[in-house]
Amino acid sequence: MSSTQQVFAAGPPVSFQGSRWPRGYSQLHGADLRWAIAFVLPYAAVFFVFVVYPFGYALWMAGRPALYAELIADRSYLTAVVNTLLFVGIGVNVKMFLALLLSGFFLRPRWWIKASLAVYVLPWLIAAAQAGVSFHWMLQQEGLVNGVFSALFGFDGLMWFNDRWLGLGWNIAVYIWKWMPFWTLIFIAARMRVPRDIYDSAEVDGAIGIRRFVHVSFPLLANLYLLCTLLSTLWAIGDFTTVYLVSGGGPASSTDVLATLGFHYAFDLANPALGIAAAMSALPVLIPIVILLMRKLQTSEVEL
Repeated sequence: MSSTQQVFAAGPPVSFQGSRWPRGYSQLHGADLRWAIAFVLPYAAVFFVFVVYPFGYALWMAGRPALYAELIADRSYLTAVVNTLLFVGIGVNVKMFLALLLSGFFLRPRWWIKASLAVYVLPWLIAAAQAGVSFHWMLQQEGLVNGVFSALFGFDGLMWFNDRWLGLGWNIAVYIWKWMPFWTLIFIAARMRVPRDIYDSAEVDGAIGIRRFVHVSFPLLANLYLLCTLLSTLWAIGDFTTVYLVSGGGPASSTDVLATLGFHYAFDLANPALGIAAAMSALPVLIPIVILLMRKLQTSEVEL
């Protein structure tokens, strides 16, 4: 058995299963029951008013099959579905993989790397609305990006939002730029929890550089990586701010995703039922992701 395997087998698995209360504590009577109800009722009322009722009303509005037939007949909807798949598939996976790689880089013991981490997290600290508006204006024909191209290369640059693929590419790039620091910090915290002995033993066995990442770091972080990817996917499917403020869905709604297309239907076309139906059409994808995420979160034991 190699020294790395010895370290893995050295201790018992790390358990996150909490202790359970005795059965007597789950049975409330008299004044205890009344106080429990009094404390729970306000939260239940807020949950019903702001979650159950709006969601139920949305399901009722979007419950007519004719709405979905109208959606499928609209070419803009099919374009938005493709854009959503590209936005989520490319944006989430590139963001998570780069965040995992950079989390190892920022753990190196050099002062300039520590200082650069403080700068690296700034995009995450900026409000999403301000970031989206800033990129929208920087990418205009007379904006900062074209000004840099003109100064360095002597040509006027491009009209970034007059082409579907350029606009969609910038939506994805801004999304990655905005949210990658957050997930990098998550992975940095996870890496710091890994015992140093594991890496030392792997180094003795010759696992250094890319081999250490493939055979040691990634297997230890794989469960967390999957959970973060699922959660990020849920958030990205409903991302409205990035697309709406960066490209605005243009040109001619060719960069819309489901969230922005639903807004367009509901407010620009004054058809809220169709807008809600466009958003609800993502449920067949969202529900399996939520179920898988809940099952992974219910794992009671994690072995290092």
